[in-house]
Order: sequence, then C-alpha cells, then structure tokens
Amino acid sequence: MTVLLTHQPIDRQRVLDQVQSTRAGAVVLFLGTTREITGTRQTVSLDYECYEAMAKKTLDELEAEAGRRWPLVHVAIEHRLGSVAIGEISVAIAVSAVHREPAFDAGKWLIDRIKQVVPIWKKENWAGGTSQWVHPGVPTDET
Repeated sequence: MTVLLTHQPIDRQRVLDQVQSTRAGAVVLFLGTTREITGTRQTVSLDYECYEAMAKKTLDELEAEAGRRWPLVHVAIEHRLGSVAIGEISVAIAVSAVHREPAFDAGKWLIDRIKQVVPIWKKENWAGGTSQWVHPGVPTDET
C-alpha cells in the first residue's frame, strides 16, 4: 500500500503498476483531473497546498481504514501539490481486490473521504485573474 504527495506530474501507469497482482481480479483507477470550467467560471489552473506531514498521516489513516472495510489486495494514492494545469491529474487512486465490488466501493469511499477530511487546500485560479481557496469538506457555490 502506497501513499505519495508529489510536486511532479502523476504517472497513471506507475500508480496502476503499484496495485497489480495475480491475486486481484479487479483493478479500479480513479483520476481527478483539472477541469476547465467550474460552474460558470473558466479555470486556468489549480494550486494545491498542505502541511505535508499532517496530510500524509491522514491519507495513511484512510488507506488503512479502506483495508479494514474491504478485502483489498493493494491501494495506491497519489496527490499532486503545487500548480496543476488544465487536464493534468490532481489525484490518483488505484485499488485492487479479488472482486470488482470491493474495488469500486473502496475507490469511491477513498476519493470522497479525501475531499472531506485530508488537509489539502485547493486554490482555483480563473480567467480574468481572480482566484478562490477551496477548503476540504466545505462546499462552495461553484462545486
């Protein structure tokens, strides 16, 4: 099981390779990418910041909890920090399990919980030069 915070582009193949196993009959990959339009605004980039030790600890705890909830073979979570351009991957979650249902369920639960509780802050930078910080677990009128 692997958790990584990185300032480098996320390599989706590397994330998938981390969870491959002959014991797994299912591999699920979720990629969160930077979209160009958020609500009615055009996004030009995102910036992610965190206190890395705290964010890593929370991600490790979520990974462990997923392993307790579902019979998983492997989990890999990578979250990008710094500036992320349109179309680039912000977060990758790969889950392998013997069967598809626990792989899908664990992957969905992980991304939902990451967005709710991991102390990683996102700043949306919009066309026209304005921006807004979006905090984990706090809905905005544009999301």
